[in-house]
Formats: sequence, C-alpha cells, structure tokens
Amino acid sequence: MRRILLAVLAALPLMGAADDTFAIRAATVHPVSGPKLENATLLVVNGTIAEIGNAKLAVPKGTRVIDGKGLHVYPGIIDSSTQVGLSEISSVRETSDVSELGDFKPQLRAAVAINPSSEHIPVIRANGTTTALAVPGGGLIAGQASMMHLDGWTWEDMTVRRDAAMVLNFPTLSASGDRSFADARRNYDQQIRNLSAYLESARRYQKAKAAPVPDFRIDLALDAMLPVLEGKVPLLVGAERERAVRDAIAWADREKLKIVLFNVRRPGKAMTEIKSRNIPVILGPTQELPLEEDDPYDEAFTVPLEFHKAGVKFAFGTFGNQFARNLPYQAATAVAFGLPYEEALKAITINPAEIFGISAITGSVEKGKWADLILTDGDPLEVKTQVKRMFIKGKEVDLDSRHTRLYKKYMARP
Repeated sequence: MRRILLAVLAALPLMGAADDTFAIRAATVHPVSGPKLENATLLVVNGTIAEIGNAKLAVPKGTRVIDGKGLHVYPGIIDSSTQVGLSEISSVRETSDVSELGDFKPQLRAAVAINPSSEHIPVIRANGTTTALAVPGGGLIAGQASMMHLDGWTWEDMTVRRDAAMVLNFPTLSASGDRSFADARRNYDQQIRNLSAYLESARRYQKAKAAPVPDFRIDLALDAMLPVLEGKVPLLVGAERERAVRDAIAWADREKLKIVLFNVRRPGKAMTEIKSRNIPVILGPTQELPLEEDDPYDEAFTVPLEFHKAGVKFAFGTFGNQFARNLPYQAATAVAFGLPYEEALKAITINPAEIFGISAITGSVEKGKWADLILTDGDPLEVKTQVKRMFIKGKEVDLDSRHTRLYKKYMARP
C-alpha cells in the first residue's frame, strides 16, 4: 500500500505539467474576433483557452511557460474545402477514396475515410492550417463533408464535426461535344426531377419514422437526410456561374432547404439573391486563371471583394490537396486586390467556423474555446512568415513534413 501511495505522489508533478496545459507570455495575440493584444499572456488549461490578459496575468505554479517575445498568436487556419486524407495520389486509384458509385449517397461520411497518416497533412499544417473540411465527391448527393483537425492517431481523434454539411453536386445545364442543347436540357430536367423525388422519399421516411408505422425499418441513406430536412445540417451546393447559382437558390427555396454555396466563380446579378437570403459562400482559390480566355485577367482575384461589398459571409477553400498549403496566400491575393485584411483573415478562421457550426469551440482566440493556435514570427498571410509552433486542442503538433525532411537531407549532401 505504501509503495502504491509513493507512486501516485511521484506522478502528481507530471499530471500538473500536462502537455495541453501551458502559458504563452509576452506575445502579440490576434483574437480575430476583436483587437489585437500587445505583450499579452495566454493561459491554456487542459487544451482550452482559460485566460487572456496582460503580462502580469497570474499563471498557476508549475505551468509550462513559452516565451512569445517578438512572436504572434493567431487562431489556427481553417480550410473550407479539401480532399485532405481522402486522396493521396489522385492518378492512383488505390490511394483515392473521394467518391463512391451511385447518385445518392447521403449515408457516406468523409470522416471515416480519412487517412491520418497522409503525407499531405503535415505539409498543409506547415503554413498554419489546423482544421480542414474534407469534402466527398461523385454523384448528385455525394455524402457528408466532415470538419477535421489535422492531427490524430485515428479519424475519431481528428473529427471536429462529422456532419458539417451534406454535399450536393447541383446539376448544370450545358451543351458540350456532340450533345445538343435540347439533349442537355432534357438531361438537366431529369436530374432535377430525380433529386426532388429523392427528397420526397426522405420526407415520407421522416413521417413514417415519427409515427412510427408497423414494421418500420431504418434506411441508412434516407435517415442521413433527416438533419438536412430539419435544417440542422446545410446542403453544400456547388454552383460556379450565375445561372447555376440562380437555379440552385430557386430549387432550395422550393424545397425549403438551408444551403451553403461553394466554388462560386462568377455570381453576376445573382449576388443580390445570395445576400437577400443570407446564404454563406465558400470561395475557390483566388490564384486561378479566368474561366474564359477573354475574361478580365483579375476575375478570380477580385471575387472576394465583390462578396465583401455585397455583405455576404464567405470563407476560402482550396478544393484539393496539391495547393492546400497555399490557403493563406490565396487570402493574401484577395487583399492585394482590394479585400480588407481583417476580412481575409476572418475568411480563413472565424467565418468558416460560423458557417459550419463550430464557432463555439474554435475559429478565434477566445476564453473557453479550444487552443487551436499558431505561433508565428509575423503575418501568416505573408510568404516570408514562418509558423514556429502549432497547437491543436492545446497539444503541440510536430511541424516536420516530407518537404522539411527532403530539405534537410539534400542540404546535408556531401
């Protein structure tokens, strides 16, 4: 008994110095939700931000203290559309788990397909991204997009919100190749009918489940649609051009569904409808070529400014893996073309957190939220800035990656 007691007492100092409990002193804290704090102290306890104050803020005895002099604390960056963990090498089928067969797959969850050992994850973390929305593809209703932390041994460890959104690849009306416009129109109308019919099936299932009817059986696909019908989970609707945006909004109005538009490139006059309905938007990469060869060269660069002027809430997504590490610079390009800096920073932190229903726990540096933080030597939107340290739920994350390993390897070459 005495031996057990001694072992417990010996462990107490270690328990007091938990990995997810620490303080950062003398840093400049950028909450995003409010003005920056110079020479501030940030206290994290059990992975949660406990206090933010001045240099004299009392820190419990035994707490690990990190010197933040000359450094900056920002909330971890959030990528609002990726295939992180779902696809390793897109041209190698065995390494890609982005989509499944079929038009209607609402029961599929991106979270369970995430590969925690993906080489893309540490590369994406290196520039400050702590959280990403993994978006499935294929078919009309592709499945559930999941908000994931970019650290963890398993997909369960990484999941922030498993059902952040239901992905809808909204039909587009376009004639291409040998197909005439009339054929394209018939195909489009048929897809819309199929989509509406599927929603009607989900509503009938909803009523039967509420009754319940005799011999009622759970249908995993239709059951997954219930949070969408109830407005608890938004439909993430892909619509690139003005016509597609108008059609998607009109359809959502008829079906009485809550939507988030994504990859909007050319909203045109549909901007008024987006604003009047308070529909959030996920913008694609700004560092893109124009859609058509005779379009203005800066079309993609200036779209974020258009949405800001219209008063629409938006966030940025990278829509893949290859250039996901460049998310801060996508936002920076928008700043160079007129978007206010503060709005660009919000579009990769607090805005996506609000859009996908996780703002109570992350997205800004505030008391009571998870310590999803980056410690930098400057502005994270600047290419020259280095992310010195990263914390996800208060746990420090290794910033080593395949890129840094190769750099060290060849720098040490004889």
